[in-house]
Amino acid sequence: MSTSDLDGVRQLPPDAALQAAAGDGSPGEGLAEGFGEGLAGRVAFWIAFAFTAFQLWSAAYGTLPSQVVRAMHVGFLLLLGFGLMANLQARTRRSKIMLWTFGLAGFGVGLYNWVNYVPLLQRTGFLTTLDLMVGTGLLVLVFEGARRLMGLPLAVIAGVFLAYCFFGQHMPGALVHRGYDYDQIVEHMAFGTEGIFGTPIYVSAAYIFIFVVFAAFLERAGMIALFNDVALGLVGGVRGGPAQVCVLSSALMGTISGSGVANVVASGQFTIPLMKRFGFRSAFAGGVEATSSMGGQIMPPVMGAVAFIMAETLNIPYAEVVLAALIPALLYFGVCFWMVYLEAGKAGLSGMDKAALPRPWDAIRTHWPLVLPLAALVYLLMAGYTPIFAGTMGLALTVVLILGSPIAALIGPFAFRIVFWIALGLAAAAFMRFGVNILALVIGGLVLATLTFKGGRETLLICRDSMAEGAKNALPVGIACAIVGVVIGTLTLTGIASTFIGAIIRIGDDSLFLSLLLTMLTCLVLGMGIPTIPNYIITSSLAGPALLELGVPLLVSHMFVFYFGIMADLTPPVALACFAAAPMAKTSGLRISLEATKLATAGFVIPFMAVYTPSLMLQDGGAIAQAYGYPVEVAYVLLKACLGIALWGTAFVGFFLRPMSALERTAAFVAGALLVLAVPLTDQAGFALAAAVVGVHLWRVRSVRAPGAPAP
Repeated sequence: MSTSDLDGVRQLPPDAALQAAAGDGSPGEGLAEGFGEGLAGRVAFWIAFAFTAFQLWSAAYGTLPSQVVRAMHVGFLLLLGFGLMANLQARTRRSKIMLWTFGLAGFGVGLYNWVNYVPLLQRTGFLTTLDLMVGTGLLVLVFEGARRLMGLPLAVIAGVFLAYCFFGQHMPGALVHRGYDYDQIVEHMAFGTEGIFGTPIYVSAAYIFIFVVFAAFLERAGMIALFNDVALGLVGGVRGGPAQVCVLSSALMGTISGSGVANVVASGQFTIPLMKRFGFRSAFAGGVEATSSMGGQIMPPVMGAVAFIMAETLNIPYAEVVLAALIPALLYFGVCFWMVYLEAGKAGLSGMDKAALPRPWDAIRTHWPLVLPLAALVYLLMAGYTPIFAGTMGLALTVVLILGSPIAALIGPFAFRIVFWIALGLAAAAFMRFGVNILALVIGGLVLATLTFKGGRETLLICRDSMAEGAKNALPVGIACAIVGVVIGTLTLTGIASTFIGAIIRIGDDSLFLSLLLTMLTCLVLGMGIPTIPNYIITSSLAGPALLELGVPLLVSHMFVFYFGIMADLTPPVALACFAAAPMAKTSGLRISLEATKLATAGFVIPFMAVYTPSLMLQDGGAIAQAYGYPVEVAYVLLKACLGIALWGTAFVGFFLRPMSALERTAAFVAGALLVLAVPLTDQAGFALAAAVVGVHLWRVRSVRAPGAPAP
């Protein structure tokens, strides 16, 4: 892989690869590309670079107190966020000055917390007037930043919660609280670790930021091209090839980026027109892109930002979250493949010309070094290392790869290049024994080496640009985590969560299903206006403890909320991912949403199945595990899930081996529902009805293929 290969990744031609964006919060979610023009643009660029440098230093060495890191993280978010808004959105000189002033004030709040860290601890409960002014300013800036970057709904929801802190003592009935003074509310929200600097912003600073930057480096190194070539080669020739490529490519990208709406905007520019040219309906093409891109958030090993927040909230290893999500993620994307296969069969579409497609193994052989950082990341996560350590090391190894590639290209004989890579790999791997300093020395040596030959500086520019771009991509996620801290602070200060929890428990005493349905509807309604991260944090804080009281395993209850937070971006009436795909599909977002809802059948079914049979998420087994062993139960539940969802797919599409009659579709839906339920005798009835549906359909297909009859 040459320097030119690395430098050209950002501008892949449409016919070479699918365009994709790394991270949940790419510029597509509110900010235009770039950092602005002139001096102000260069200043914003170097602020982004410094932001990443600070986060990497604090992650690698961890010498600063956690609260200082959180405060500086918010300070950088506000400085960079308002600075970019001034450069990219402001139309007048006055508004630019105002926004830059906001950004500098926000950064000043971070510095204030750093400089006064010890005095603030000593003044807990007795804040000075200056402290209250700084805290008030922080609240105002976070709300304004969230309003501008994330839209009005999230700011309004957080504002309602904050208003409840001030005026809840005047509320009726169970909603009333004892009342709190102004200084007590400001201290709780703007200082300490319960409000803005709470768990969400800690996870953003410690985990999410590192993985967003990691994805940005991998993108520049050529990982997207590798994924796209592999996807084209593996499934491009299958029935419905372009749509299958879209699904597989999104699944592969999800392993490193946890991509969301931003991926729809970026990759849909190529995949949606290609699917339409191939013969797919516009709404279906948009639905495939939206559904598969949103699925990146649940695809191990690097899931969406919510997975890291979940691990921190539940105080469990991140690897446990990954294992719980593994089977559901495979089912989710498996259903996408199946629905595309059925839709293509119904429309009479075949696959792409296999002779014109790339060979996946050739792509792997060409770009095999790119797999190493991802493999190291997976190993470290599964071996029990913290996500912050695994992400930092994976990022460092990617930097080593980028810097080492042009040096290796100068080495003539192939055998010598192999020796160089082995030696470099061993030197980089020495961090496992000698610590992060040895890895820093390796990177420093490579930087010096690249400065000594022609073309080396271009490689350094790739690393520099990736650091800045990663910080920009992390902005929306970080701002969302900051403002949702106000919601969490309200719950911990007022105890209002217990009221909601009690209501769910009372309903669940009569029917667990109704409690689950209420939780699902809460997620979907909240998702109409806010992203997945705050949706999950708010709903899990309210419903998670209630479902635990009703006997649902804690991790399963949080995954339940997580899934429906994602589904909110696919379901009507708002469906952000679908409306993002609408301009490219040239049809209404509502039509795309209806198609995406059918494609995402697994996302609606799996959470309910997992509540009643937790082994689907590799949690505690039930009666089958006690009688026949845990692996048997997992295999049985997986078989039920696959068969049930497959039957629902045929019912929704109306096609199996040939078009299905209304009676067949109805029977297939009922059989799938019986298999999904976990009530005695429903499994037996479901299997029997499924066999009948398949048998009748096969008989009808054979009768159509009788002599003299046209082929289906």
